[in-house]
Amino acid sequence: MQFGGGPPSYVGWVVYWPLVAYNRDNLHSLTFFNWCRLTMRIEEAISAAKQAVDDGHLTSAALENLTVWLTESRYSRYQPSIVAHIAEGKWQKLDDVFWTVIPFGTGGRRGRMYEFGSNAINERTIGESAQGLASYILEQPRAAEGKLSCAIAYDTRHRSREFAELCARVMVANGFEVVFLDDYRATPQLSFAVRYKKCDCGIMVTASHNPPSDNAVKVYWSTGGQVLPPHDKAIIERVMNVDEIKLVDFAEALSAGQVKICTKEVDQAYFAEVNKFAWPGPRDAKIVYSPLHGVGTFAVMPVLEQAGFVDCEVYGPHAEPSGDFPNVPGHVSNPENPAVFDAIIERAQAIGADVILATDPDCDRLGVAAPRTTDSSGPWGTINGNQIGVLLTDFACARMKQLGQLSDKSYVIKTLVTTELIRHVCESYGVRCEGNLHVGFKWIAGVMDAVGPDNFVFGTEESHGYLIGQYARDKDAAVACLLMAMLVAQLKSEGKTLHQRLAELQQQHGCHEEALVNVQKEGSEGMTQMSRLMAAFRRDPPRELAGIEVAAVCDYKALTTRLSDGSTRKLDALPADMVMLDLALDGNYFAVRPSGTEPKVKFYMFTSLPPEESGDLLGAKQKLAKRLSALEADIRRYVAEQIG
Repeated sequence: MQFGGGPPSYVGWVVYWPLVAYNRDNLHSLTFFNWCRLTMRIEEAISAAKQAVDDGHLTSAALENLTVWLTESRYSRYQPSIVAHIAEGKWQKLDDVFWTVIPFGTGGRRGRMYEFGSNAINERTIGESAQGLASYILEQPRAAEGKLSCAIAYDTRHRSREFAELCARVMVANGFEVVFLDDYRATPQLSFAVRYKKCDCGIMVTASHNPPSDNAVKVYWSTGGQVLPPHDKAIIERVMNVDEIKLVDFAEALSAGQVKICTKEVDQAYFAEVNKFAWPGPRDAKIVYSPLHGVGTFAVMPVLEQAGFVDCEVYGPHAEPSGDFPNVPGHVSNPENPAVFDAIIERAQAIGADVILATDPDCDRLGVAAPRTTDSSGPWGTINGNQIGVLLTDFACARMKQLGQLSDKSYVIKTLVTTELIRHVCESYGVRCEGNLHVGFKWIAGVMDAVGPDNFVFGTEESHGYLIGQYARDKDAAVACLLMAMLVAQLKSEGKTLHQRLAELQQQHGCHEEALVNVQKEGSEGMTQMSRLMAAFRRDPPRELAGIEVAAVCDYKALTTRLSDGSTRKLDALPADMVMLDLALDGNYFAVRPSGTEPKVKFYMFTSLPPEESGDLLGAKQKLAKRLSALEADIRRYVAEQIG
């Protein structure tokens, strides 16, 4: 028997063995002889996997999870296929799908789709997620108070509709009524539906802006926000211990009224809430909109039309809802990527547009491009997530002040890795800025409920997520599109562009420039490298960056701040896997964290100059660009020293 790198000598038995899906309920249909044969093959497969670990072809963590899937009856339907992979020596694939168990990260449970595996999105891991959620809610006191309900929606990705139906079948089988949005709908519409229909929870099937290979479930609490501690860990604990996934037939549940299609009702209520922020003002703006092959056309276009923006064109090559994302660079529909706008800008220049708005596949992130001058046939430039946040924060505060809706209790929320320019904008309006939050809009939603939503003005994060109002508890690209369209129209009436308004704010509050560097780290080896790198930043971080002394090391995992003199103090924050280095030059700092939704490490760099040094804005920007470049060079050098 041969295993490891070469072809196994016993592949033939896989061909002749009937690869039937079986479980305890149909075990009686197998002869005792065949059952013994399968048991023998599984034992041989586990032995082969152990040898693969010894030979360096499989990690021990993958072996542990793979063994569970091969020996426990709850995974019986997948066992023949797993054995076949072992017989064919597909160790890399087996390691990819078994080296860990998909956790609940900042954006839910997300990963690549594959037919089996603890680290893959498939029927089992999706079913476990829904079953674990149902089991946990059934333990809550409110479960005894009456009928439980769950809202479910899905995007344009491959298998999203299938997984949404699977989740509905699980929830109904556990006694829930399901509010089902049965067409492509945006993530913020799901958040709204949970609140509007007074559901106990919600499930959104989407992997946001990840590649076509991925899918995910985002899990929502009764607040309409994604689950927060302690619920997230408690739910994953139930998920990890799911044995039986309860199921009913979807068609029968629909016929019995246990699944209720509420798409049109929720749409109408959602549009009404969003358009409460269609403030009076100019509407003369020529807009090119791209849904990037996602759900956005079903949310953004009705909102803009109802608000009075009639000169809107959906960019044709991106209009088709498609999980392949065929006409965007690299087939990744991420509005954070400036390359996404290249082809759209050509169209916008040709028709004399004032702005380009683009949303990601589940329509919760907004990307923007605009002409640099009032001549729309001239040069255009994209506006990054921090800059959009600055512009919309200023616009929301200004308009709400005009309407008499600001008070000394009004507040804006941002995350720790979002530009501090937003704080300065808030201060100019007498608005408090809540900014001691980790990455993920769920934390913004949590602060809204903890502080009180009545005085909430605006929420923003650097990764292109924005929210105004109380109707939802997740970022909403449709309402962000509305705000941006109104701002563009107002600026156009004043003879200005978005870039020119941003320059005014930079001069008023000080020039701020930020940069984000992503380093991809795939698989178990990538995770090992990420762990080593984070440990290095905690143990022995750089002493200086860009020629500026590191004044403090803020470790959000240990919740300590270590000063350059060696002294330490407690860090007032929630725990997270992030390290922030404060530089001796005020307003300049650096943060590093592993992504909660993708296999990458994210490096955030922040630079700034005070207003008195920002009058010559071009000179200030050039100075900060050089500083950012030096920061990045030093960080890349440090990373290479630590992990190669």
